[in-house]
Amino acid sequence: MSENPDRTEIEKLLPHRSPFLFVDEIIEATDKRIVARHTFTENEFFFAGHFPQYPVVPGVILVETMAQSGGAGLRKLGVIGDGALFFLGTVDKVKFRRQVRPGDDTRSEIENLRISAKMIRQAGKLYVGGDVAAEAEWMCLVGA
Repeated sequence: MSENPDRTEIEKLLPHRSPFLFVDEIIEATDKRIVARHTFTENEFFFAGHFPQYPVVPGVILVETMAQSGGAGLRKLGVIGDGALFFLGTVDKVKFRRQVRPGDDTRSEIENLRISAKMIRQAGKLYVGGDVAAEAEWMCLVGA
């Protein structure tokens, strides 16, 4: 595990590990809303092949970042049990509005739309500064 205390907490909340862990910190977690942060560094694995002359975070990674943020927040709240895994089932209403580049600090703001023992439905926006970079709705299936 990382020596960063926030990363250690995140690794307790999510099964993901580097290089596929895209949450650095949970800023807020309530029944209605989750706010998380992640900085994309120049060392991300995908930059070597995704427009190497002009590195940009792939859109699917931005959606994954929001979904991981939402899942980590729910686990922090105790809504999802420690042993349960959750997998993307659907992704809807996706829009990419701004490029995310190496060094960009992102903030995911997630709204909990419906939570049950078998299903999570959330919507989110990912910001760079005050600008919306991506937004989506998704549903995750919860299983053991």
